[in-house]
Amino acid sequence: MKDPTEDELELTLLLDAIFQKYHYDFRCSSEASLRRRLSAAQNQLGYETLSHLQHRVLHDPATFAELLRFLTVQVSDLFRDPSYYRSIREKVVPYLRTYPSPKIWVAGCATGEEAYSLAILLAEEGLLERTLIYATDIHPQSLRAAEAGIYDIDRFARFSESYLSAGGKASLSDYYTARYSSGVLDRALKKSILFSDHSLATDSAFAEVELVSCRNVLIYFQRELQDRALGVFRDSLCRRGFLGLGYKESLRFSAHASAFVDFVSQDRIYQRV
Repeated sequence: MKDPTEDELELTLLLDAIFQKYHYDFRCSSEASLRRRLSAAQNQLGYETLSHLQHRVLHDPATFAELLRFLTVQVSDLFRDPSYYRSIREKVVPYLRTYPSPKIWVAGCATGEEAYSLAILLAEEGLLERTLIYATDIHPQSLRAAEAGIYDIDRFARFSESYLSAGGKASLSDYYTARYSSGVLDRALKKSILFSDHSLATDSAFAEVELVSCRNVLIYFQRELQDRALGVFRDSLCRRGFLGLGYKESLRFSAHASAFVDFVSQDRIYQRV
């Protein structure tokens, strides 16, 4: 058995320390992605080696809070990948209408854009008032930003284009108020969204839902953790419920592939069997 290199050992010890001290599990995340993120963290936080970073993380929770910002995926937009939302509107919503109180889980919600996109879509389809959206992430700062629903006003031109491409029925400006350099999303959207902490690496299913949307999160996981997360989604979905993934993600080689069938294959939407 090949002995680990010094770099490999440093990485293993850092991830073990994070898990033992803070109960965040990145040990099955993609190594290439982790190394890019940790390199950026070292440069910005000023640590020469991972060992120095590990020492600081173990003895200073504030340093871990800063590091967590680099280790979690925080890239999102309102109506990112418009075709996905158009398919949800046209193909999935008719099924959701048949439930008296639909429940949706947005896993890895980052700063909330995906959850709000679904809320706007459901509002236009007359479903929002009887729907509950669970939006979860492991990063407390991101969840606070998501709950606030405040985004840089310069982003809204792009958001508006995506909204219309996704089949929007009005104007995106109907759903936010411009205040100085920010756009504040309508409070009515927030009433149907419950933001909370949940880790796909360590936590299990917490509710039965009709739709799980987890986009561009699994690509940062190794196969073992991908299978764990997909198992949690399977256990969370009701019979004939739906799972939406990102364009670079697939169930094809998953241990749970047999639990799903393609529903809208080009937009990575699957249905539980």
